[in-house]
Amino acid sequence: MQPRDTPSHPRQPGGSTTRRDFLHRASGGFGALALAGLWQAEAAAADNPLAARPGHFPAKADRVIFLYSTGGVSHVDTFDRKPRLVTDHGKSVTATRWLNKTGQFKRYLIQPRWGFKQYGRDSGTWVSDLFPHLGSVIDDVCVLNAMHCDSDGHDKATLAAHTGSAQFARPSAGAWVSYGLGTVNQNLPAFMVLAPAAPYAGAQTWGSDFLPACHQGTHVVPGKHPLPNLQPRVASSDLQQMELEMLNQINRQHFSKRAADQTLDARIRSYETAFGMQREAPEAFDLSNETAETLKLYGLQGGETSGFGWQCLVARRLAERGVRFLELIDVGSSRNWDSHGNMADHQRLAKAIDQPIAGLLTDLKQRGMLERTLVVWTTEFGRTPFHKDPKHAGREHHKHCFSSWMAGGGVKGGMVHGVSDEHGIMAAEDTTHTHDLHATILHLLGIDHERLTYRHAGRDFRLTDVHGNVIQKILA
Repeated sequence: MQPRDTPSHPRQPGGSTTRRDFLHRASGGFGALALAGLWQAEAAAADNPLAARPGHFPAKADRVIFLYSTGGVSHVDTFDRKPRLVTDHGKSVTATRWLNKTGQFKRYLIQPRWGFKQYGRDSGTWVSDLFPHLGSVIDDVCVLNAMHCDSDGHDKATLAAHTGSAQFARPSAGAWVSYGLGTVNQNLPAFMVLAPAAPYAGAQTWGSDFLPACHQGTHVVPGKHPLPNLQPRVASSDLQQMELEMLNQINRQHFSKRAADQTLDARIRSYETAFGMQREAPEAFDLSNETAETLKLYGLQGGETSGFGWQCLVARRLAERGVRFLELIDVGSSRNWDSHGNMADHQRLAKAIDQPIAGLLTDLKQRGMLERTLVVWTTEFGRTPFHKDPKHAGREHHKHCFSSWMAGGGVKGGMVHGVSDEHGIMAAEDTTHTHDLHATILHLLGIDHERLTYRHAGRDFRLTDVHGNVIQKILA
């Protein structure tokens, strides 16, 4: 299957003559025969689904770092300040949705658990006391305070936040970006996910579904050995490369008889990528050369190999090395924002990500990378500004209104886009749907979301399905 209208596939330059000559001499000519398949691939890079290619128009961003807090972060306790929710605390309202059911429900307004302060030299953006570090860099952030989505169930809303569909398995946003733009570093995947575990909806959140399987995300689990199997099998990298290229020729001959087998093609390409990762990935994940000042910026201690600070710093290093789409998932056995019973959980959860995220934005800006790096933070939905018990300590799922934010990569910083109603119950003005967020991400990467399509099961699919509008007001 071929894409209907995607960015073109330019021819890529050839490989190293020195390396080829060396292998030719070392093998008495047999190496050249073994390399024939690889040379042909280099000469016809237009057939390589991972080859770098331009977008539909000039891009504002070269890469995306997508930060995802799983469980449903309360907007009225973080970025959507509602003074009326404080003054009307305990008063009754009629809710039209409660615990995934529609109807008429008498509920009581619950005020935020934390205060808000204005931050920024010029913007005066209101940010909750949960995020003081993020507040310090808020002039680089555009807050989206009238987000809404199609489901208030964790699995469906998480699926929609990543794939655009709350009902069916679809390719993830990162897979679409890899498919549309390819990779600028053949030694690293175009799409990588740094996460202790999968969020709701599982690995589909970084899956490729009907897109070629080579575009799915590469999942890296934080720890002492995030890439434990990336060790060369033989002492000589040149010898190993010759062996793999010989194997590649055989594999390609086998694949020529099974051209429609995406799984086989993905497996072959995974071997090729793994070889390149042996040389480049270990260095990218090695933080020993980072300064004490940089580690402190992310809230890291020397030798630390886990936590959201580690995820953020490694993301910056991978972004420097050409990875197109990086997702950092804020999830784990004690990291879930699903605060049904006690909103006090938000305090601990916010503390774990506040400094690392602010450090990431600061570091990117200091290195001159923020201008071309789009940083996005979101969650699957918000939490109810009301409850059936006025003294209840938690909040329930809420799809009608929540907050997200974007920074860098062609987005106006120091602004708030979208307004919810006086109690934060419904998105009211300049509303943003998940499809709009996805359309805007693609637009900033130079991709027209209506033209990035893939023919499957008799129809053309896209990340935004038949919906979505670019949020024009937030574009720099």
